[in-house]
Amino acid sequence: MRRIHRTRRDWAADLGLMLFAACFAVASSDSLPIEDGLDPLWRTVDQVIGGLGCATVLLRRRWPVALAVALLLAGSEVSHYLTGPAMVAVFTVAATRPWRATAWVAAVAFVPLPAFLWQLPEVSGDRKSSALTYFALIAGAIGWGLFRRSRQQLIVSLRARAELAEADAELRAERARREAREEIAREMHDVLGHRLTLLSVHAGALEFHTNAPREEIGKAAGVIRESAHLALRDLREVIGVLRAGPAEDERPQPELADLARLVAEARAAGGRIELTGPPDGPAPPPMVGRTAYRIVQEALTNARKHAPGAAVTIRVAGGPAGRLTVEVRNAPPPGAAADTGGGAEGGGQGLIGLAERARLAGGELSAGPAHDGFRVRAWLPWPGGG
Repeated sequence: MRRIHRTRRDWAADLGLMLFAACFAVASSDSLPIEDGLDPLWRTVDQVIGGLGCATVLLRRRWPVALAVALLLAGSEVSHYLTGPAMVAVFTVAATRPWRATAWVAAVAFVPLPAFLWQLPEVSGDRKSSALTYFALIAGAIGWGLFRRSRQQLIVSLRARAELAEADAELRAERARREAREEIAREMHDVLGHRLTLLSVHAGALEFHTNAPREEIGKAAGVIRESAHLALRDLREVIGVLRAGPAEDERPQPELADLARLVAEARAAGGRIELTGPPDGPAPPPMVGRTAYRIVQEALTNARKHAPGAAVTIRVAGGPAGRLTVEVRNAPPPGAAADTGGGAEGGGQGLIGLAERARLAGGELSAGPAHDGFRVRAWLPWPGGG
């Protein structure tokens, strides 16, 4: 036998419906069409059956369909006091069981209706009123049960939608957090990679030229100190953004005009760099200029790491109502072939980040070996009006 677990709320509902059925039976007892001359014993039996019918309401959760059919049949053939329990039973079926079960129970309830309507002219006024009231009450109980089931289904649907919306909002929040972390990671890679490679170049020069004049050693040490100072400053700024959040990022961002300063720093570290551009005239939008700056910065960093001592050529061209083109080429280092930029240090993550930056700006970036070394080429949209 299937065990039914009832909560306190379920017990309260079941007891309340049983009390309703009993009160309905008592309240309607005076209006029941009892035949004259009925033996008092049969009337007592009728009332006992009605009382037992009210008690069977407690079984409505275990056998709702069977209970409804039994009460409907007994109410029409055996006892006059089963209308209340029958209403509760058909309500339970309509509220908790599938449409097919509800339709079968409704058919059982209204099977006598056509025959009653056929004999309606011959039925006395009291019996006619009582029968019509009975069918109306059963129909109302079924209708109320259907309404309650529809309402429960609506509540379940709304709850599922709310849970789905909450999960979707959590996914969007997680995606936003991930994008913010990726942006910060790209910023740290671009900013610190440039400074640290400069520092590494000068430190390597001191390591391999131990007999250099004191003035050159002092100059290299000064550049190392300055590069370390700038790296620490950039690191503090990026960490400050990480703590405060992107909305509070007020650091001055690089622009296309800052390429000359970037190239000058690289030349001071001993790099052989040729810069053509940027074009004269209005500056590109901030995002476009910043993206172009980061592309050149990362390309120079990769050239220092993977092709030390190689000559680098930078070309920047374009104008408003067109596109901004950035191309960085580096020849193979003396006595070696150029690395592809995807060696052990970094694993090509810098180029992946640059491609993502270009995509976010509406452009494209390509990078790979060329016949004369390694080439990074990107184009970025430059709307009219700058």
